[in-house]
Amino acid sequence: MTYLLNLIYLVLLILALPWLVWRAIRTGRYREGLGAKLLGLVPRRDSNAKCYWLHAVSVGEVTLLARLIAELKRRDPAAECIVSTTTKTGMELARKKYPGLLVFYCPTDFSWAVRRAMRRLRPDVLVLAELELWPNLVRAARESGARVAVVNGRLSENSHRGYRRIRPLAARVLRQIDLVAVQDETYAGRFLDLGARAETVRVTGSMKYDGAETDRNNPTTRRLAKLAGLEPRHIVFLAGSTQESEEEVALETFRQISPAWPNLRLIVVPRHPERFDTVARLLDASGVAWQRRTELETRGPRPDARVLLVDVVGELGAWWGTARVAFVGGSLGSRGGQNMIEPATYGAAVCFGPNTRNFRDIVSAMLDLDTAVVVPNGEALTGFVRRCLEDPDYAGRLGERARALVASQLGATGRTVSLLVALAGRGRRDRAAA
Repeated sequence: MTYLLNLIYLVLLILALPWLVWRAIRTGRYREGLGAKLLGLVPRRDSNAKCYWLHAVSVGEVTLLARLIAELKRRDPAAECIVSTTTKTGMELARKKYPGLLVFYCPTDFSWAVRRAMRRLRPDVLVLAELELWPNLVRAARESGARVAVVNGRLSENSHRGYRRIRPLAARVLRQIDLVAVQDETYAGRFLDLGARAETVRVTGSMKYDGAETDRNNPTTRRLAKLAGLEPRHIVFLAGSTQESEEEVALETFRQISPAWPNLRLIVVPRHPERFDTVARLLDASGVAWQRRTELETRGPRPDARVLLVDVVGELGAWWGTARVAFVGGSLGSRGGQNMIEPATYGAAVCFGPNTRNFRDIVSAMLDLDTAVVVPNGEALTGFVRRCLEDPDYAGRLGERARALVASQLGATGRTVSLLVALAGRGRRDRAAA
């Protein structure tokens, strides 16, 4: 099976090579970390301390790990945490958030790459965030003597359907995993249906509820608000994690409403950094007065600029704390939505588009408790923002209910860490048994 997978990966890589080269030239992606990705030439870990290797695919999962790492260090202070990621933006954020940790690109699932990485890193536990079922990586971890865990596990209906088509392979991988810590009972059932061992599946809740800041007066939000020249009289409408066309929709809403509301401010935070310049050109063409986030520290806020483009990575969580009204992007197109918990924890009036399949369980909970609103198009978004401005009590009730929902879901990180520490405490698996 290992050799067959290697062959399949090589064929797919060759077929995708022209597109990858084009993307690398155009956006700068896929250039970094080729030695680690293709050959397993990750940094060598010199310490003999107990080690948790935590793997996060991209920005969202990298952010999710912060609380998990902090709690692991508190519960198991002698242990070492190392972090891998897959994307360029994930790597940039990981280096920024975890400067004291070993951070590296995860090898692709070629057997030679993952085996070399295991020899160089020597983890006691391989921790996969949400769902990263790479057969050779999991097998290499077991062969090296490491335990394997999936944390904050989720399996959407579409993913479940896809894995069922290759159920024998999925079951073979899942049976090698020592812990599958999932967000809810629905996901637990799907993992079990695919072949996970019942004794390894545990419902811990969603760690995403734990990871968000709840205090609008936290130091980072205060600093950013001051940097942007925001005052208590200003009403911030923030469009975050936006994808193509969503910035245009948010801008049009602002243009329609802002003449009647001189204290209204729009903050736009695109999801992907390679689109910062595209959004800047859109703002230039709109005729509105606007400013880049990267200009604030050198030039200060422009008095006439009522629109701010946040063109840095890793600050969205703090910017949500400035928002009175929040639109969560990735939801009007086909992306499947982005994390709507962060604005909810701050008590903002939250809305998002209809395409939120990646957060179906969270969205269902929010809508059931009337803590958010679905806006299917730009006209609906404009109507929602206008209502929040004209009826601040309505916006306040949405926000308070959202805060209450988040408070009721807290604790998943602690439950997950308890399971990981216990797993590591069982020691490295006997190599002969692996």
